[in-house]
Amino acid sequence: MSFDAAYEALTDHDDDARWAYGTGFADPLAGVDTAVPQDVDRGDLSAYCVALGDDALIMSHRLQQWVTRAPELEDELALANIALDLLGQARLLLTRAAEVEDAGRDEDALAYLRDATGFRNVRLVERADADFAHLVARLLVFSAWRLALLDRLTTSTDPVLAAIAAKGVKEVTYHRDYAAQWVVRLGDGTDLSHDRMQAAVDAVTPLVGELFVPDRVELRLAPAAVAVDPSTVRSEFDAVWAQVLQAATLQPLAAVAEESAPGGTGRDGVHTPALTEILAELQGVARSLPGSVW
Repeated sequence: MSFDAAYEALTDHDDDARWAYGTGFADPLAGVDTAVPQDVDRGDLSAYCVALGDDALIMSHRLQQWVTRAPELEDELALANIALDLLGQARLLLTRAAEVEDAGRDEDALAYLRDATGFRNVRLVERADADFAHLVARLLVFSAWRLALLDRLTTSTDPVLAAIAAKGVKEVTYHRDYAAQWVVRLGDGTDLSHDRMQAAVDAVTPLVGELFVPDRVELRLAPAAVAVDPSTVRSEFDAVWAQVLQAATLQPLAAVAEESAPGGTGRDGVHTPALTEILAELQGVARSLPGSVW
């Protein structure tokens, strides 16, 4: 095989859509009506897309930091693919936010040129993980919550959000199952793995409550079926969480003191110092070379 043919083989097949990005990537929004639905506030729709996009972007970055650190090579690939899925969701959502906002910004400006106070992600995605058990516990919480939201967003009256959600449901279903399998494997494993998995569950539980607190934008958009009030998916999340913990022989915390920050939630722009550290790494190149293209 020639040198060139080796690269041609990457896209020389009928199912180019299996490649996440690069040559052969199929636009999941091709043919989707991008007009903003009538009677929907453009600012609210943009803000909602930003929030969902920020969740995916920051969680993706945290997962990328685990590449080369996972227990097995197949887990390196799995985490990298999950991170790519979330990065793809972030790109679509931030692009939608920018076009609805119509203020001359694009996905890159939203990702690279906002300070921490401008981000609207939940604080769960900012947390650094002490070990692999903490990572999969946090990924399970995030993906179980996000899957419930995306499933309902497939019927959003915004066609673009509905299309993004339909694509995301397939991806996040795998993310949730991957995390759940590891939680069960570690929880129902050796005494050491069980103890470390229990510690991870205890550590992530105080971050769960914020996921189900609706902000003003969600409350305004939910009655028009554009957005989802996150409080309405709590029972679905709780059922999944309880089922996995039972299978993993793990115990939920009897009483939870939920972590909070003065002045509001992540949706209000109130974050932990970890987000500033993430953005310093994520945005470093773009900020040091303003106006550059790649």
